[in-house]
Order: sequence, then C-alpha cells, then structure tokens
Amino acid sequence: MEDKERELQHNVGEENIQETTENTEATAPKEVPEAVEIPEKEPSKATDEAPTEKPSEPLEAETETTPEADAPPETPQAEEPAPTETAKTKNEDDAVLEEIDENNAEDAEDTDNQERHTIPLLDYHAMSMENLVGELQKLVRNEKVQAIKKHVEGIKYEFDLKFQEFIEGKKEDFINAGGNEVDFKYNSVTKRQFNEVYSDYREKRNQYYKNLEKNLKENLNRRLEIIEELKGLINVDEDMNSTYKAFKELQENWRNAGPIPRTEYNNVWRTYQHHIEIFYDFLHLNRELRDLDFKHNLEEKEKLVRRAEALANEPDLTVAFRDLQTLHKIWKEDIGPVSQEHREEIWERFSNATKVLHQRRQDHYKELDAQYENNLVRKNEIIASIKELSENVASSHKALQQQIKKLEELRTAFFAAGKVPRNQNEKTWDAFKTAVRNFNRNKNAYYKNLKKEQQENLDKKRALLDRAVALKDSEDWDSATPEMKRIQSEWKEIGHVPRKYSDKIWKEFKSACNHYFDRLHALKNEGLKEEQENYDKKNACLERLSAFELSGTREDDLKSIKAFIAEWKSIGRVPFKKKNIDQKFNKILDGIFKKLDLDRQESELLKYGNKIQQLADADNERAIQNERSFIRKKIEESKAEIRQLETNLQFFSNASEDNPLVRDVIKRVESHKETLETWKAKLKKLNIMKNDLNRANDAEEEEAAAGEEE
Repeated sequence: MEDKERELQHNVGEENIQETTENTEATAPKEVPEAVEIPEKEPSKATDEAPTEKPSEPLEAETETTPEADAPPETPQAEEPAPTETAKTKNEDDAVLEEIDENNAEDAEDTDNQERHTIPLLDYHAMSMENLVGELQKLVRNEKVQAIKKHVEGIKYEFDLKFQEFIEGKKEDFINAGGNEVDFKYNSVTKRQFNEVYSDYREKRNQYYKNLEKNLKENLNRRLEIIEELKGLINVDEDMNSTYKAFKELQENWRNAGPIPRTEYNNVWRTYQHHIEIFYDFLHLNRELRDLDFKHNLEEKEKLVRRAEALANEPDLTVAFRDLQTLHKIWKEDIGPVSQEHREEIWERFSNATKVLHQRRQDHYKELDAQYENNLVRKNEIIASIKELSENVASSHKALQQQIKKLEELRTAFFAAGKVPRNQNEKTWDAFKTAVRNFNRNKNAYYKNLKKEQQENLDKKRALLDRAVALKDSEDWDSATPEMKRIQSEWKEIGHVPRKYSDKIWKEFKSACNHYFDRLHALKNEGLKEEQENYDKKNACLERLSAFELSGTREDDLKSIKAFIAEWKSIGRVPFKKKNIDQKFNKILDGIFKKLDLDRQESELLKYGNKIQQLADADNERAIQNERSFIRKKIEESKAEIRQLETNLQFFSNASEDNPLVRDVIKRVESHKETLETWKAKLKKLNIMKNDLNRANDAEEEEAAAGEEE
C-alpha cells in the first residue's frame, strides 16, 4: 500500500530513501541520509549552437532541463527480457509520474516559472527569419526570462537552419559571380538583429540565475534545519500536546520556507515526508490527535481525487494535465498521510484518475504522430516537385522567373506543411535544402552565362551612348539626324544589360536623343513658321507679277522684271509641299519674256543676274567657288551629251535628214549647244563678278595701306 503511494514520489537519478515497514510501531525508525547541499557554482550557459534535433511541440507540461544541471549520463544496463503488457503499463505510469514530479520541481524553484505553461509554443518552423526575430524580441521584452527557455531554443534552432540555407545561397551566388570562397563575406541585418536580441536574453537569463542561486541555497538550508527539528520531536520528553503543537509549527514553517533548487526538490521532499510518517507512527501514543489529522487529510485527498476525476471531462488536454500536475503538487506538499486502512484505496482512486488522463495524452500523441506522418508525405511531395524543377531549369529569363516564383510557392508550402516525426526531421530538412540548392546552382549557371552576354550588350550600348552624346549638339542636321535614327534603331536590336546599369544607361541615352530631337523639332517649328511667311510673301509677289502689264518700253519693262526676280530671290524657303510656286513664277516669267521677244539664253542670264548679285553681296569665297564648280560641271555634262549625240549621228550617215530619228538627234544637239552657251555665259558673268570683287578688295587694301603710311 505504501509502496504504491511512493511510486508517485519516485524521482529518476536521485538517491532512494530507505522505506519504513508496515510494522513501524514495533520497529525503531532508521536514520535517514542527509540531503545533499547544492555546490556553489555559476549556472551553465546554454550553448549557442543549434540543437541537433528540432524541438518538438509537446503538451505544455513536458519536462525541460535548466542551465544549472544537465541530465546525468545513462548507466549501461544488462539486457532484460521483453517487458510484459503489465510491465509496460507500469513503466508508462512511472514515466508520467516522473514527468509530473519534474515539472513540479521546476515550478517549485520559482513560482514565476509556471508562466511558461501559458505562453503558446508557435509553429516556428513556418516563420521567416524576420518573423522569428520579431517573436524572439516580443518574448524577451514581455515575458519572464525563466519561462521562455523552450520557446527561445525552438526559435534559435529554426533561425539557424534558415540562416544557414540563406547564407549558403549567397555564397554560391558570390562564387558563381567569379569570387573566391575565402573572400566571401555577407553582412546580414536580420542576423545582427537576432544576435542582439539573443544576447539580451542570455544576459537576462544569467542575471536571473545568479540572483536566484543565493535565495535557493538559503531556503534549502532552512528546510534541512526543519527536517532536523522534525527528527528531534520523537526524542523530546514532554507532553504529546506540546509536541504536536511544535509539529504543526514545523509544518507551517516548511510551507513558508520558499523555493529550493529543483535538483534537490524531490530528494528533500521525500526526506521530509519520511520523517512526517515517522512522526505519525510515533503519534500512536496519542491516537486522538493522529486520528483527527488522518481524518482531515483523508477529506482533503478525497477532494483532490474528485477534482482529478473531473479532469477527464476537461476538453483542453493541456489545461487538464497542468491542473493534474497542480493536484499532485498539493497531494505531495500540502496534505499529510491518511490512516493505514484508507491509504491504498485513496491512492488507487487518485492513481486511476491520473491514468485516465495519461491515456488521453497517449491517444493525443498518437493522433499527432499520424498527423506528422501525413505532413511527412506532403513534404516529400514538395521536395519531389522542387527536384523536378531543378532538373528542368528553363533556358529563357521569362520562363526561369516563372520557375523561381514556383519555387517560392513550394518553399512556402513546405514550411506551412507542419511538423514531421522527429526521427525524420533532419533527413527531410537536408533533402529540402539539397533540392533547393540544386535548383539555385542551375539557375545561377544560366544567369552566369547571361551575365556575360549582358556585359557584351552593355559595352555595345555604351558605344552607342558615346556616339549619341557626341551628336546631341550638332548643327549638321542633314547628316546628324539619320545617324541619330540609326543609333536608336541599333539600340533596340541589342539585348538586356545588367540590371544595375540598365536604368542609368537608358536614362543617359534617352536624355542625349531627346536633347538632339528637341532642338531639331524646335528648329523645324521655327522654320515652318518662317517658311509659311515666305510662302505668303511669294504668293503676293506672284499675284503682282501675274497682274504686270508691259509698258512698251523694253528697258523699263526689263527693269521691272528684274525687280520682281530680285524680290522673289530675296524671299527664303517655302514649305516643301508648296515648292511648286517657283514653277508658277518661272512660267509667268517665261510668258513675259516671250512677249518681250527675249531668247532663251538672254532670259536665263537675266534670271541668273540676281543670283550673281546675291553672291557678290555675300562676298563668300566658298559659296562663289561652289557655284563655279557647279557651272563647270554642267558645262562638262553638256559637252559630253553633245559628243554622244554627234557620235550617234554617224550611225545615220546614209539616212536622209528627213528621217524622224535623225531630226530628233539634230534637235537635241542644237538644244544642248544652246544650253552649253548659256552655262558658259553664266561662268563668264561669275568670273567678271569675281574679278570685280578682287579689284574692290585690292583697292580697299591700298587705301588701308596708304592710311597707315600717313
């Protein structure tokens, strides 16, 4: 009976206390080993390395270790026969009782530590690095540092995994871009923020345990003193009522003694409970006092049993198990033993209520395991899809961008798929990272080749940009305009350039082109306005010429005609679509010349006289030279035509001059000879004008020289 109740008080890794026999009245109590004092040491710091196994997300009451003590290494055990079903059940019961004891020991060390049960463990696996930093920051700022150990470990583990994957991708990009692996450095703002928050957590945690240690040691010493005083009660020679009163005071002092190190909690409590039972056995000398205590304790334990049995109907399993843990703590710490006849029965009821809840937990874990298996299947499907992508990387930028988008969707789905069985976690994560890394390598290989091509395109566009900048202020519109259009057309044919240069070089090229064509359009707009004004002036001149009537005096009429021609020549260009107005003007002149009976050469020279005057007024050597070259070219062309036609006449040596073909050739020869004479006359006029200009210039120079001599 007592052995079953002691199952509740069992603690793994602690020294067992010698138990009393049922016949305690006839047997003298044995001495109990003293509780071990906590050695003075700083709490060990949690390592910065990520745990080798991904933290699971069990029910809130699961046991966790603390910085003060690591679990002792397991002692090798001899092989034992396979346990029976009864033994398995007993082992499972022991496990849940040990878990309750460990959690109560942890909560007893610091009552604020119980808050960890109310802080939800989120799905950190599905969070991005930025969200993990935010969640860690929120916990460190708003929660007790001793209550968030499990949460921080889960966050750090997931952050380290994601950051490792991220930095490996950046390193591959760096190497693919031609960098040396030993030169790779990457400054991550997110990593820096995480380290700052995590460092703040460690500082707060270390300070907390440093402050806590002193109080825990003092409270432990006080409890050990109470145990010593309790042991001494059975040897005091005084009336039982005084002894019982002292016993009750010691019990009250024990309740108020404060928390002690969790590593000593169960050992010290068992020692205390052992001496409580010895005292009650000693109290048999005064059965009335003992029976009253037994009755009170039985009533209190029955209340706990009813509360434990009611937890079977609590829908929230986490809340139910946490409440059960509290009931076990009250059973152990606050309520003493009951009479021998009720001990087995009351413990059996309490134990059965615990087993019911334990079975619910086991069923819940089985459901979680099934869900984890489904999640594993889903994640393996996602990994297979990523592998397929990596083996069929697109060969065009557009298609590859779509694949990259698809990969991001698969990554998001992978993290959202939920947890997998713990023994499959590392394998699944490695397969996922490998598949993603293979895709990135193939993607990077494509962009590496593309980058080389884009660099060549950049060089070509820079050459076009230099040419456009050189032409943007050109005044040679006739040659610059088609060249600028050619540059623009060639620019369009060149492919993409590296993104970091794309906007800059395009803006510079566009600016140069716009500068040139804005100038051209402004000039054209101004020219069009001026040309329209010129057209209006020529049209007015044409109307006056059409209305001109010969006076009958040849010299006066020629003078008037020359004035019309001079006015016409002084007016500038007209719009291109209205250039036929010149033909109208010449046609009217030809009609007037015919009335004046002027031959063709004379009329041509008359028209040419105005141009000679314009050249003389401009006194432009280059313009005069160009005009002379033009006339000489026309003279040579006329001579060539005449020679060719006269050669053709030789083929008609036997033909009569009445032959239409012969007559046509002869007519054309005469026309070209007449034209030749006209060009010669124009050249003569030009030479005369040039000589006159030279003489005038010489005279001016002589006058200037004479003036200098004076």
